[in-house]
Amino acid sequence: MSLPATAEALTRFADNGQRLLDTIGSVVLGQDEVVRQVVLTLLAGGHVLLEGVPGVGKTLLVRTLAASLDADYARIQFTPDLMPADITGTMMLRDDEGGRSFVFQPGPLFGNVILADEINRATPKTQSALLEAMQEQTVTVGDRTRLLPQPFFVLATQNPLEMEGTYPLPEAQLDRFLLKVVVPFPSPESLRAIGLQTVGPEPQVVPVLDRDTILEMIDAARTVPIAGPVMDHAIALLLATRPESSRIDLIRKYVHAGAGPRGLQAMLRASQVRALLDGRYHVSTEDVRALAVPALRHRLLLTFEAQADGIVPETLLEYVLDATAP
Repeated sequence: MSLPATAEALTRFADNGQRLLDTIGSVVLGQDEVVRQVVLTLLAGGHVLLEGVPGVGKTLLVRTLAASLDADYARIQFTPDLMPADITGTMMLRDDEGGRSFVFQPGPLFGNVILADEINRATPKTQSALLEAMQEQTVTVGDRTRLLPQPFFVLATQNPLEMEGTYPLPEAQLDRFLLKVVVPFPSPESLRAIGLQTVGPEPQVVPVLDRDTILEMIDAARTVPIAGPVMDHAIALLLATRPESSRIDLIRKYVHAGAGPRGLQAMLRASQVRALLDGRYHVSTEDVRALAVPALRHRLLLTFEAQADGIVPETLLEYVLDATAP
């Protein structure tokens, strides 16, 4: 589908997006920016990594998103004993009238909205089983490659505190996530709203978008034009994270490897959706800058010196944004 630059088309996209945001926000309280970034990722056709301490609503957010969509949902609890075939599927021996034959039994990856809960608790072998699915939208079992249902949206969660017994995601895996969204602890006002919701009737969520509408919105977002100066600014942001090309002393000191081309793609694709949700058929520099941190924070490989000095990617990206301010 190609979205025409008409007031009707812009209004329809923005209205559908706002309905989804409002539905999720009625259950997931006090996390408006987190919800917005997750919806941006969905409508950009990407995948999202959610990081936060236990109890801040990561799993609730994913469940509510899935309930808001007329789509198939599957939850995979990642544990050290989880095997690749447990998520991709396997060949099963079946008896029928013609004798015995092998048939494919699909795994939970054959859904539309996939929750990979505590993804860093599974072994690298199982984590890597997601690589093909996330990048190619296919699963290969035996000698056959099978297409995954569309849309296909992976939401992975991880806890930044309990690192014992975990397997940090490799750079290749992290790069497959369009955005990394950090879920903060709720404010006192949000905690009060959560408390009132807890002792009241449980909110009921009904689907507000179907699969065809989601696919249409994903295709429509990719038609939003990006002007040359906006593209140049996104490239300048990206290059400023790379120690070999950055003029920022802290980047050269603390970054071993900066963001790559997928970081640029993440900023641009998410910016297209942000523009449409705001009712605009053009991407602004502000769109790119607003999404630079979630698009690039997981793509910076820091030095050991940075870890020793307590430097985090968000701090470095703030310097990058200041140094590239228009």
